[in-house]
Amino acid sequence: MRFSRLTLRNWRNFNSVDVELQHRVFLVGPNASGKSNFLDVFRFLRDLASPDGGLQKAVRQRGGVSRIRSLAATRRSDVTIDTEVDLEDATWRYALEFNQDSKTRRPVVKREEVRRDGELILGRPDQADRDDPERLTQTHLEQVTTNRAFRCVAEFFASVRYYHIVPQLVRDPERSQDRHDDPYGSDFLERIARTSKKTRNARLRRIEQALKVAVPQLTELKLEKDEAGRPHLLGRYQHWRARGSWQSESDFSDGTLRLAGLLWSLLDKGGPLLLEEPELSLHPEIVRHIPAMMARVLQRKKKRQVLLSTHSSDLLADEGIAPDEVLLFIPGGRGTEVRSGVRDSEVSRLLESGLTVAEVVIPKTSPRQAGQLSLFEE
Repeated sequence: MRFSRLTLRNWRNFNSVDVELQHRVFLVGPNASGKSNFLDVFRFLRDLASPDGGLQKAVRQRGGVSRIRSLAATRRSDVTIDTEVDLEDATWRYALEFNQDSKTRRPVVKREEVRRDGELILGRPDQADRDDPERLTQTHLEQVTTNRAFRCVAEFFASVRYYHIVPQLVRDPERSQDRHDDPYGSDFLERIARTSKKTRNARLRRIEQALKVAVPQLTELKLEKDEAGRPHLLGRYQHWRARGSWQSESDFSDGTLRLAGLLWSLLDKGGPLLLEEPELSLHPEIVRHIPAMMARVLQRKKKRQVLLSTHSSDLLADEGIAPDEVLLFIPGGRGTEVRSGVRDSEVSRLLESGLTVAEVVIPKTSPRQAGQLSLFEE
């Protein structure tokens, strides 16, 4: 199950986007080109469909319609998200256009459509909306009384997972207070502890084997709770002592915690997985193997989709990355253009000549005047 196509209009950095999406998607572009904002589209859909979410909350969390709408928007200022989803039973299409009410400034639905294999299942606004415009402050996607015919789409959107582990939050002893499923890792250890013992131990064994490769002195990994009931990730490190010594997450390096978080997120349940710069704090030789590792794990997870942003030439050096798995983010005067690698004739030609994705797309998306930074002085 995956997002197979995404069309945007007036969403943040993007005046217009229309791209196909594979099971692995690598987002490549300079800083502030919109990679995080692109991933946020899928988080927005998740927030719409989540039990404690909805249109009003999802828009408010992002600062309102005016903060979401692209600065390049002209007369047609509605924000549009139109996506195709391949589920087990059919190909679904969900489209949402919204803007804000001129008086109340609240977000309002301008258009909401759902299609199943091309057949229209839902079309709004309908007569009931015209009779009662207050209905347009909510999507039908977020309401269990109105999404029955396409609830599988709502459940798929709600299954989206986003992870960007911040090691300092994992180490914080008050990390899990009033937090649940925090994508930045404040409740990462609590999340591991909440997993059933059998599943938790099986995953930790697999993570342990991977960490042994990345962290040569690590010999064992486990989770234990302290006297206050707080969980801690413990690792046994081999050194001059015969039996080594145990260290907790507070002693782990940033790279060790980030890699553990990445591996857990890949093994965890859920729908499409969103990752930002998974290469951070990791040795280049480890980074080079991330795409292949993902491919193996995701294959076992029935082709779970993963979308990740990266600046790493080491990560993109994997020869198994196909041109249609890469999206290039190219900033311009009218917002950022998003171009599939397979649709770019120059990229396709260079890849066919034997160059790697890294050798082709990193120079193509690098800031043109990056060399000027060497001239910085007081």
